[in-house]
Amino acid sequence: MSSKERPTLGGTRIKTRKRNIAAPLDPAAFADAVVQIYLDNAGDLELVAKSIESSDLNFSRYGDTFFEASTPFIINLLLSKGVVFTGGRTQPGTTKPDEGERHPYSIIDCEPTREVILPSVIYIQKILRRRPFLIKNLENVMRRFLQSLELFEENESKKLAIFTALAFSQKLSGLPPETVFQPLLKDNLVSKGIVLSFITDFFKVYLVDNSLDDLISILKRGKMEENLLEFFPSAKRSSEGFSEHFTKEGLIPLVEYNEKKIFEVKLKEMKSALTTQIAEEVDITEVIDTVKQRVKDAKLPDIEIVRILWDILMDAVQWSGKNQQQNANLALRQVKTWAQLLNTFCTNGKLELELVYKVQMQCYEDAKLMKIFPEIVRSLYYQDVLAEDTILHWFRKGTNPKGRQAFVKALEPFVNWLEEAEEEE
Repeated sequence: MSSKERPTLGGTRIKTRKRNIAAPLDPAAFADAVVQIYLDNAGDLELVAKSIESSDLNFSRYGDTFFEASTPFIINLLLSKGVVFTGGRTQPGTTKPDEGERHPYSIIDCEPTREVILPSVIYIQKILRRRPFLIKNLENVMRRFLQSLELFEENESKKLAIFTALAFSQKLSGLPPETVFQPLLKDNLVSKGIVLSFITDFFKVYLVDNSLDDLISILKRGKMEENLLEFFPSAKRSSEGFSEHFTKEGLIPLVEYNEKKIFEVKLKEMKSALTTQIAEEVDITEVIDTVKQRVKDAKLPDIEIVRILWDILMDAVQWSGKNQQQNANLALRQVKTWAQLLNTFCTNGKLELELVYKVQMQCYEDAKLMKIFPEIVRSLYYQDVLAEDTILHWFRKGTNPKGRQAFVKALEPFVNWLEEAEEEE
């Protein structure tokens, strides 16, 4: 066959396929159609949902239009105004509604109360269950909306906060926490206090039906649990500012939670610093100064310090696997080496008794130390960490039952010696 000859399909006529030409987008007509459904049903969301379900509206193309949460004040941001949130649509660059009807049943037009906005959340949930592909549209719209909070009036922002809180409370599908919290962290929104106002309304509404643990859970999922101060303007971004603001707003459980978190962080930092110093056998006076400074900064209670010090000292010991006598020697040497540290912070009988309870619990829980309880108590006595009265009180009236019977029996010879020495005096 010649290189110029080509095979043909004799008698067959080949048709040229027409390309699929997409119809131009017309969000305005879509919005008007949905508005008409609202008007025809006088805002009855149950009837609106049924009408939408039976309609032939193209939600797959106009999902964002349906949910759009922008207001007339947003310029050149979005082409249309959402029917659900605002009841109509606007032309970009204007503050007046575009031609066409606007229904009065939107979230923006309603009262800023939980009871009034809740039906809209339930309505949207129904829509999403029937058209799950709209979930992404809701997420996109909410993100854009929250990034533009400064363009909303205070009352409108409050309504959105209520809606968002109820959306989480009702477990509205398609609204992951990061969609809400992360867009809020724009510097201009935070610096003006807009974010703090929004998030305060959000917290107050959400906690009506949910526990603090539930709130912390969504904050964790939104990667904000450790960063709550980022919602505050820089001038108020402190633990004191946090406590003052949310106490004033009546969110005491949140204040207590945050204070506990701060306490735990400072406690962890103190443990880390002391563990390093003790492992490196830093001079004991320097270690004491470190503890005093950490206690002052973190406002740690004295009883907590005693517990921490004992745990850190014992954790620093390189214990032997099976040699009980070697373990006893290591524990006693640690007590002798750091007795001055313990003595500095065991300043009264109550704190000394707490130390005995710590020793009791460790010896009860750790098999390798169970038999050396009396030796540790004796060593603490000889190093002037524990007073005689403290030991006798524990022996006669100790309240912790863990291993108590065995430990009392083991300590009895030493207690007898103390009592005999007291009688001789």
